[in-house]
Amino acid sequence: MNKDQLEGKWKQIKGKFKQKYGDLTDDDMTYSEGKFDEMLGKLQEKTGKKKEDLKKEIESW
Repeated sequence: MNKDQLEGKWKQIKGKFKQKYGDLTDDDMTYSEGKFDEMLGKLQEKTGKKKEDLKKEIESW
């Protein structure tokens, strides 16, 4: 999966959350994206794997 596909999936997920939980704002979603990026950074640091490899691994779950 490339970056564009991953971003597209994220936008779909954000849309579904906003539909279900109407009081979520773009700021809330941006915060969530930041936390995900932070988690990936910590995984990279601990495992030594590339960010793209980690994203593929997470996607396969």
